[in-house]
Amino acid sequence: MEKVTQSGRQATALAALCLGALMFGLEISSVPVILPTLETTLHSDFKSLQWIMNAYTIACTTVLMATGTLADRFGRKRVFIVSILLFGFTSLLCGLATGTSFLIFSRFLQGMGGGAVLICSIAILSHQFREGRERARAFALWGIVSGVGLGFGPLIGGAIVAVLSWQWVFLVHVGISALTALLAFRGVQESRDPRTQRLDVWGIVFLSLAVFGLAYYITQGPDTGFTSVAGLSLLGATVVCFLIFLRVEKTHAHPMFDFSVFTVRRFSGAIIGCIGMNFSFWPFIVYLPIYFQSALGYDVVTAGLSLLAYTLPTLVVPPLAERLLLRYQPRVVIPAGLFTIGLGLLWMRYGSSVEHASWLTMLPGSLLAGVGLSLTNTPVTNTTTGSVTPDRAGMASGIDMSARLITLAVNIAMMGFLLVEGIYAYLATALPATANASSLHVMAEKIAAGHTAASVQAVPGLSAEGLSDAVVKAALVHGFGWVMLFGGVGVCVLALVSYLLFGREETRVEPVTC
Repeated sequence: MEKVTQSGRQATALAALCLGALMFGLEISSVPVILPTLETTLHSDFKSLQWIMNAYTIACTTVLMATGTLADRFGRKRVFIVSILLFGFTSLLCGLATGTSFLIFSRFLQGMGGGAVLICSIAILSHQFREGRERARAFALWGIVSGVGLGFGPLIGGAIVAVLSWQWVFLVHVGISALTALLAFRGVQESRDPRTQRLDVWGIVFLSLAVFGLAYYITQGPDTGFTSVAGLSLLGATVVCFLIFLRVEKTHAHPMFDFSVFTVRRFSGAIIGCIGMNFSFWPFIVYLPIYFQSALGYDVVTAGLSLLAYTLPTLVVPPLAERLLLRYQPRVVIPAGLFTIGLGLLWMRYGSSVEHASWLTMLPGSLLAGVGLSLTNTPVTNTTTGSVTPDRAGMASGIDMSARLITLAVNIAMMGFLLVEGIYAYLATALPATANASSLHVMAEKIAAGHTAASVQAVPGLSAEGLSDAVVKAALVHGFGWVMLFGGVGVCVLALVSYLLFGREETRVEPVTC
């Protein structure tokens, strides 16, 4: 009877952790598909749409390293439940938002809850499921559910908007969070680490300021001026914050980033894998729904279905990635995965530029990019944690997640900038020479956010002579061409860097199913 009770408790705990992973994945992949809807209903501009996504990402980065320390000190179960309740409450705030500024603020708070849930989930899984077979099954199921959230998020988000409204993309998490907290209360065992170290507060603060400063500089640069006094001052302050962060980490007794791990070649090569995925694949998914809806004219549900080709391989390919990792080593598999992502993005660029482009012309590149991500994701996690001693695995995992989220935040801003500049470059050649640069930039941002020619022309005080739906579509395709070229070439370069960092080391890494 006791064994049955224990088994039921484990199942309850795993259900809570899987629901947490599902919600975290949905909030990354379901929100991009509703951005064009938010632009219309909340009258948001393109920069606001970027911050709706980036506020969540930056907030996750802010709490990432702190949560692990706090959970070790005050109890992982307790911090997990508090984090889940915070996520549910802030999801309610997002759903009740009537303006862009409040939604961005609520998304930041939601990101803090989501990041804390993610870190606590990993810690609880590691502590509560210790036996080999049970542990493997728990991590496998948790990983599958997380993949479902990421993979089917665009379709789920599109369906919710079609059936209900955009608010329910956030409000649905309120009930799920309450259920998750109840399951966690009943099933999760409380655990602490008596050897927990002092919280690296200043390291967290200055790293967060540096990430926010760089994202803000890229996003707002066209308005403030990249070389203006305000722009250069912001960039200088960002650099100073990063240098202070490096200094704090060198002098702190228990730094959240122990940079000595970068002397391990396998660790450094794998971290470039983390950066490559979030340099190209994940930031692009923020903008891809705009292409499907505005350039191809699909409704929100069709756009969500089209995005499945981009994300669905993340559910199918990971077992193959594990087998390849055992046979060919991470120094081969990770760079190959990054290179495959790059080929996929470049193929998508070709598919978007052909006459009568559609989801079918985008399909081969979308599938290839998704396969590349799947070949990279699990081997990266296994290699970063397997490259260091067990007592440093938590710190290595923290650097892994931080590298992902920081790169994602910066490249959401960078891809948005390139999209607008690509559209602007096309408009500068397509429209009469009388159109001034200021008007063209406003038009470019409107088009990037999903506006039609008629809605752009209706903007008071904006000269849009010669602008037609054909010009808008061509400009949008041109802008996305810039973005896909940047992502494709950039990740191929990072694949080469990763391969060189790995070197010829032959030590095998035994993968952990997760």
